[in-house]
Amino acid sequence: MPKDPMPAGTVTVGEAVARVLEAHGVTDAFGVISIHNMPVLDAFARRGRIRFIPARGEAGASNMADAATRVTGRTAVCVTSTGTGAGNAAGALVEAQTAGTPMLHLTGQIDRAYLDRGWGFIHEAADQPGLLRAVSKAFFRVSRPEEAVPVLRRALQVAHAAPTGPVSVEIPIDVQKAAVAADRPAGPLPVAPVPPDPAALDRLIEALGRARRPLLWLGGGARGAAAPARRLADAGIGIVTSVAGRGVVDEAHPMSLGAFTIAPSVEDLYREADLMVVVGSHLRSNETRTYVTPLPADLVRVDVDAAADGRGYPGSDFVQGDAVAVLARLAEHVDALSIDPAWAGAVEAAKAAAEAKLAADAGPYAALIDAVGAALPAEAAWVRDVTLSNSIWGNRRPLLDRPGRGVHALGGGIGQGVAMGAGAAIAAGRPALALVGDGGFMLNPVELMTAREAGASLVVLLMNDGGYGVIRNIQDAHYGGRYGYTDLANPGFADLARAFGIGHRRIAALAEAEPALRRAFAAGGVQLVEVDMPAIGDFAIHFAGPPAKGA
Repeated sequence: MPKDPMPAGTVTVGEAVARVLEAHGVTDAFGVISIHNMPVLDAFARRGRIRFIPARGEAGASNMADAATRVTGRTAVCVTSTGTGAGNAAGALVEAQTAGTPMLHLTGQIDRAYLDRGWGFIHEAADQPGLLRAVSKAFFRVSRPEEAVPVLRRALQVAHAAPTGPVSVEIPIDVQKAAVAADRPAGPLPVAPVPPDPAALDRLIEALGRARRPLLWLGGGARGAAAPARRLADAGIGIVTSVAGRGVVDEAHPMSLGAFTIAPSVEDLYREADLMVVVGSHLRSNETRTYVTPLPADLVRVDVDAAADGRGYPGSDFVQGDAVAVLARLAEHVDALSIDPAWAGAVEAAKAAAEAKLAADAGPYAALIDAVGAALPAEAAWVRDVTLSNSIWGNRRPLLDRPGRGVHALGGGIGQGVAMGAGAAIAAGRPALALVGDGGFMLNPVELMTAREAGASLVVLLMNDGGYGVIRNIQDAHYGGRYGYTDLANPGFADLARAFGIGHRRIAALAEAEPALRRAFAAGGVQLVEVDMPAIGDFAIHFAGPPAKGA
């Protein structure tokens, strides 16, 4: 029989959670239903204001929420069970932490009467808070029903406070079922900006005014600063981006070098530059040849995080502050710049040389790069797993015109691309193209069913070389060509697609690539486009992992 209704004027904590999320603009949640999160999901279903996507696993759900947040700018939620359910999401939370994604992870917990006693209660984890603290920006436990609303609001505030990141909130099941006052939910708590120090900002304005050949390096922390960054590019300042910063300035802009951070021609350009301003970037190892790429001596870091000062590279100055505020102030002074008239030509020449080298390195796959660029719909997200093809070309092509179009597994873990593609397509309501390798694809193909059930428009470009191609290259380069553990027994991907009820196309000659991709997007729904790499041949270079120090 149905349980008695809640006392007048009250709702369950599960419903209070739903109300708070609605008041914060949450429209999408992904997860796996369980006995330890049903009060929250029951409220989602009854109220009908938050779309819940049942993923096939918690790792996929977390990747979906991560990508959904990145492409829409709206906070998405991952809902898991306690114990192993929360643990399954841990690797994907590491990815969200690496990318600085302000998503929310809601997890259940066992009843408070048995919590932290170590009795082996079903679904208990020995130290779930410790686990989630390690993989999240912050962790909160709701210990009493009356704490649920303020804790959740605080968690969302922390997720969006710079530097942003995923936040985990744990709510025991007896708390979720408990009654709380049915108060009108309050909106988001204010997120205090980090205003730049006026003296440091004045120094930077003066340095930019003196520069004749300036460059901006834009990272993920600059994703909200597209408008002032574009003004600075229009004024003749060269732009280079990390992978996370792709599209902050349209990569078709003549002053944009895109993410060609370590192309030889771009490194030559760094030697010519007399000022580089690095905004919101870690200057990560794989984008600086393990911190030996010769960046200009006059190097000013701009970051909300004081720990960025001197991180990886010594700097000539440091400005702590929000990227939007700093770049907006710099953009106010573009009329006072005295940029070398030849600088724009030097930037364009370096970009052209980097593009030519990319095409040469790709060998026969240069035609695939062109095909993807031609077939990708203008509104589509470009999602990439960690795979050989992405390392050689996907992190730099096709051109992106805004940051919300690019999603990549920045943490370096394989097998996240399918779920990220699904999350991007579902939340944005627009097509997504996910570039994956066969090794990574087989870690999580079941989330194709999630995408199909959700009505997503997702094309998966499966680069099938029958194994871990980059590992083989590393074994060639550093282990005397001794191959081990790299060959994979794959299913027939056409049969797999048929079983999943999705489309399949196979490309054995690259002249087929553009028509196949166009037909896949035109067909709609979930489509698998398999590239038969043994039939086409090898890349012209043997990429053997991230560039080593001094390489």
